[in-house]
Order: sequence, then C-alpha cells, then structure tokens
Amino acid sequence: MTKHIPPFSPEVRERAVRLVREHESEHGSQWAAIQSIAAKIGCSGETLRN
Repeated sequence: MTKHIPPFSPEVRERAVRLVREHESEHGSQWAAIQSIAAKIGCSGETLRN
C-alpha cells in the first residue's frame, strides 16, 4: 500500500483559503472567488472548495 502525499503543502493551502476570503467581496459569489484563486494556483475549484 502506498502512502498518499497531498499535492499542496499546508502553507499553500492556508494561503489559498486566505486569498479566497480576502477576495470574496470582489466576486459575485464565494464560488466565483474559489474558481478564480484555484486557476491561479493550479487546482480545480472543487479541490480548493474542499
């Protein structure tokens, strides 16, 4: 059995969440902010949402 290694470090995860919260007011919805930030860091919106 192989050990799963998350593709993003805890620091990147924290930064992405912080960016969504900081920029949510600039978008029409939280989901729009998530999609925008996800595209910038190279993951799917659903991955970031989770």
